[in-house]
Order: sequence, then C-alpha cells, then structure tokens
Amino acid sequence: MKTILCYGDSNTWGYDPLTGNRYDHKTRWPMVMARLLNRDSPPDDPAWWVIEEGLNGRTSCREDPIEGDKNGLRQLFPILESHKPIDVVAVMLGTNDLKLRFNPVPYDIAQGAQRVVTAAQESKTGPGDSAPKVIMVCPPPTVKSEAFTHIFGDCVEFSRKLEPFYRQLAKECGAVFFDAGICVKTSGADGIHFAPEGHLALAQAMADIVRNL
Repeated sequence: MKTILCYGDSNTWGYDPLTGNRYDHKTRWPMVMARLLNRDSPPDDPAWWVIEEGLNGRTSCREDPIEGDKNGLRQLFPILESHKPIDVVAVMLGTNDLKLRFNPVPYDIAQGAQRVVTAAQESKTGPGDSAPKVIMVCPPPTVKSEAFTHIFGDCVEFSRKLEPFYRQLAKECGAVFFDAGICVKTSGADGIHFAPEGHLALAQAMADIVRNL
C-alpha cells in the first residue's frame, strides 16, 4: 500500500460554502480520490492510503495575528513524521495568503507554497528515509462574492496571477505542478470554497496525476 498526504487548507478540509459546515466523506476531494485510486483493488487490500490534512485558515508560511496557529510550513514536519513513510505529498496552499492582513503579493504567495514543497522534499519521510514525491497544486482563482470581502477584499485579480509563479517555482524545485483552476471553478456562494462538483473534478484530476507518478 502506498500513502499520499493531502496537505491544504479549508478546501482540503471540505468547507461547504453554502452552510459553513464540512462536506461528508463521500464529497471531499481527498476521499473521492481515494475511492478512484482504489477502485480496482480488493476492499481489504487497497493500493492507496489517503490522509486528509486540511485546516481552515492554513497559510503557506505566514503567522496569522488574528486566527492564531495556521502556519503551514511550521506545522508540516510533525505531520509528515507522524504518518511516514509517505510516498506522495500533495500541497495546495496559498488561498489564505490572499487575506488583506498579509498585504498579498502573488510571487511571495507562490514562494511561500514553494517553501512548504521543498520542506516536504527535504524531510526524508518517504520510504527508506527517501524524499516523498511532491505535487505543488496552484489553487483555483477566487471569484467575486460579498461573503468574505471583509477578510480577503477584492482578491480576484491577485488570485489569477498565481498560476505562472506556481508553475515556475514548482519547476525550480523539481515538484510535479498542477493548476487546479483548469478543472475547478470556485463557488460563487462565498467566492473562496468549492462546490461538490469542484471536489469531484479535483479528485479525478489528482487521481490521474498520482497514477502517472
């Protein structure tokens, strides 16, 4: 059995933009991906073990003065250590770095995500103390909504500028790159989170990437 750690924020946790609650196990993209990866495996002997590690408000590497302990880089190593050996780490962070309190700059956000990726690569938490393979996922752009403007402001244009920087920095550090925006459109209900169909589309795309690693 191989292990993949899905490391992200509320869109990995499964935040429902309509209710503010959490989607069930049948809806969240890591769990859907697990079913897709294991659909040809015996029920008692799955080929893949998928670990959900999503946290609402998690940043790439920023200390949040309002919400507290949300620094994804600082939290990463204990999580990797607790689940090793890990074959693949999928990192999708950066949306929370768009918050007004951080004075967001697109390149800096991408660099923050890259720091998390390189920390995972250097962690020696793969099989036999090797480096796990890492997928650097650029989150899809936000969309216009009044729901979170008091926190994010009008961050739509900023969010659209992330993809080329994520692509460049993933290449620099040798990570697999994926642009989630090619398959996921953020829900207009709150402008930040995914509808169920977005979770399904992301799960399908990520399952294909994992199979091809």
